[in-house]
Amino acid sequence: MSRPKPATFDKKKIVAENRKARFEYSIDTVYEAGIALTGTEVKSLRFGEGSIAESYAEVRDGSVWLVNANVPEFSHGNRFNHEAKRPRKLLLHEREINKLHGAVAREGMTLVPLSVYFNGRGRAKVELALAKGRKDHDKRAAIKEREWKREAGRIMRDRG
Repeated sequence: MSRPKPATFDKKKIVAENRKARFEYSIDTVYEAGIALTGTEVKSLRFGEGSIAESYAEVRDGSVWLVNANVPEFSHGNRFNHEAKRPRKLLLHEREINKLHGAVAREGMTLVPLSVYFNGRGRAKVELALAKGRKDHDKRAAIKEREWKREAGRIMRDRG
């Protein structure tokens, strides 16, 4: 029997985070996906190198691929070093892949990586979100709401 995954995943060491994603997109559901890496890529990530700022995921040929993620070459790697921006396969259950494929195809949603991290067992994972792009007026409303919450907190703190 498989136990249900927690709502928040137990992240031990966050390597890369896409902080703009929560502002640019309205996040619907979040998935935890494994990532197929070569040895030098894992070493490079363990050193805290890597960026997913301009990356995205796509469903192709019945599997999900992380495209445009930058994992720089390992400094002590030899001729077997990896290519920095190669597409990397994300490991998800077939049921999850079908759900993602349907949402992307029908509802016009996108797959956005939120973070790359190592979990408690030392496995590299990607936090993948099914999201819909925000329009400029939605972004302005989000900024307004954030500033109002900050101001309200300031007022409450000053009064008591």
